[in-house]
Parts: sequence; structure tokens; C-alpha cells
Amino acid sequence: MTTIYLKKNKEESLLRFHPWVFSGAIAHINGKPQEGEKVEVRSAEGQTLGIGHWQEGSIAVRILEFGTGTLPSDFWHQRLLNALQMRQSLGLISDENNSYRLIHGEGDFLPGLIIDIYGSTAVVQAHSAGMHLARHQIADALTRTVPNLSHVYYKSEGTLPFHNHLTDIKNEYLAGSPSSDSSHIATENGLHFSIDWFDGQKTGFFVDQRENRMLVERYSKNRDVLNMFCYTGGFSVYALRGGAKRVVSVDSSEKAVRLAEQNVLLNFPDCTNHETVCSDAFKYLDSLHADNDKFDLIILDPPAFAKHRGAIRNALQGYKRLNAKGFEKISKGGILFTFSCSQAIDKEMFRLAVFSAAAMSGRKVRILHQLTQPQDHPINIYHPEGEYLKGLVLYVE
Repeated sequence: MTTIYLKKNKEESLLRFHPWVFSGAIAHINGKPQEGEKVEVRSAEGQTLGIGHWQEGSIAVRILEFGTGTLPSDFWHQRLLNALQMRQSLGLISDENNSYRLIHGEGDFLPGLIIDIYGSTAVVQAHSAGMHLARHQIADALTRTVPNLSHVYYKSEGTLPFHNHLTDIKNEYLAGSPSSDSSHIATENGLHFSIDWFDGQKTGFFVDQRENRMLVERYSKNRDVLNMFCYTGGFSVYALRGGAKRVVSVDSSEKAVRLAEQNVLLNFPDCTNHETVCSDAFKYLDSLHADNDKFDLIILDPPAFAKHRGAIRNALQGYKRLNAKGFEKISKGGILFTFSCSQAIDKEMFRLAVFSAAAMSGRKVRILHQLTQPQDHPINIYHPEGEYLKGLVLYVE
């Protein structure tokens, strides 16, 4: 096995269990590691610090196990089982809720790996070459570990680093087959959603907003609700179950709008108070008349405005502009749900952008809730970078 030797005093972060080794911390390499290969990491003095996946780029090694240079033979099964048992102990898995995240990268001590479960199907995404090379082992461990799992779909064509040298990347079933996979319907808190894991964003559904969707349901009774960036209509379906007077779902993607309509009808076949609009978010908000088209509850859940640190400045301006529009279009006594899923934007940055937008509006605004990702998206305490979802619920006078 290739051995990575760190520069003097660069082992401190690993001794604190941070799972990344940056390329700048490496003194020399004993061997010629291939991308995705398992490598042993040692301090300058030769102390074994851990074993992880090698990858070209700023993050050179993602640690799988600390304090050893080998992995146990049942490594994948044990990591998956630990993650499953945590979710079971928290009561996240039931007949009423069979959609959940099983593996959340560093939060489940498997950096570079995402696994979402939708009923009897697991959707796997690799974000590192090492996880890509281990995909068949992961699929095998999944079918042995997760009860009633019959299909494993691998969807990593768009998630692996662009500079990788892998040539065998394709989306495919690693267990089961399309012909035997007839159910694309998952259940979340008793509601049903059609999941498009072939062509949908991420793994097909944003399970990270499950708890926040329930909060929207709680506040929706007798309100006119606007769901911006609606995607599959998750917030809209919950708002309708909560007794919303009217729900408008807006997305720039025609396909997303059709899927939102499908999910509403899947749960409420006779629904007459749901409307969909295919439009750019800012254009739609600008088209609303100041006095006649205000909403009592607005949800702003845009895609990530900053995918890397270099985009932070423009992203903050985007959040400020979007929330300013939200404050313009919300009625007196209205409730605004606003989110950022940009990992490069921390809580304080996001809150400052929303504060600036509120100040521009000149309205009285109070924070009701400060939101984050749910329990099946855990944050490794040694890897605070794993906290990516930020949200505020605001009462606007």
C-alpha cells in the first residue's frame, strides 16, 4: 500500500479526527497512488494516523478509519449497519416514512458517499474516486444490511470530480433491474411522492427538508402559500395537507412543474386550489402586483447560489435580492421561510443577507425558527463543514 507522509506538525487535524488531508500538508509519498486507491497516512515521525482514499486535488485523502493502516473485512457492512441502527433508534424509519438518507458522507464516517433510501430502492452517489471504485462492495453490503431492499441504483455521472481520470462512470443498477423496479413512489410522513432517480436532481428528492416541510404544514391553515423553486412540490403538498387556502408552485423547469402537479394529485386527487407556474423566480416575483398578489406564507428554497468559496460574494447578493423580493410580496402578518443550501455560506453570512433584505424593506421582522438539516443528515462534530442547510422562519408585520 502507498504511504503518505505528512509535513512536521501537520498531523494535528487528524489527531482531532478531521477526515481530510490537504495536498499542502503532504511532505512526500512512498509509492505512486492511483486515483481512488486506499493509502496509509503517517506523520513526519512515522506514526500511523489512518487509512483513506487518495484523490488528486486540494483534498488529497479522505480518511475512512483513524489510527490504522488496514480496514476490517466487514468494514462496509459495519458502517452501513451503524448508520441504519442510528436512524432506527431515532424512529426515522416506518411505514409512514420509508424515505430517508442512510449515509451522509463525513456525517456517517464515509466521506465522499451519499445513499438515500426510497422504499425498496437505494440511490447511491459517489463524490470521490475511492467511493466509485468501491461501488460494488457498497451495493453488496447494502442488500445484506438494509431490510427489504431489492434495488441499488448508482447515480454518479454528475457528482464525481471533473478532473478525475476514471473511464467507467455510468449511471446503472448495481442490484435489481429497471424491469423489476416498478415502484418509484416513496412515503414521507404519510404523504406520497413520485421519485425520479434517473433524471431528477440529486438522488431524485430533497429528503433534507422533511422536518421543515412539516413546519410549513403547521403554519399553512387558511393561508395563501407561494412555493418558489418548488421542484417536486414537497412544500406544496404539505401546505395543502395543512389546510392552505391556495398554493402556487413556481419553478423554472417545466419538468419540475409537471412533477409537482403529479405529486399534488397523488395525494389530493380532487385538489382545486393548487396552481403551477413555469417561470424564472425573479421574473415571477416582479410580475406580481404590489397590492393584489401578496401571499400569507412564502417559501424561498433556491438551489445553491455558491458552489465554491469564490462565489460567496455574488451568492450573498443573490440571497439579499431574493429575500428583498420576498419581503415585498408577503402580506402583513405573513410568514417567510427562507433557506440556503450553499455549503460555502455559513449561518452568519446567510442571516446577515436576510437582515439586509429586511432592513431594505423597512418592515418589522421577527425570527420564529432557525432551521437546519434533519437527523438523517448528521454533522460530524469533528467536521463542521458538514453543516450546509440553513433556514429562517420569519414573522413579517
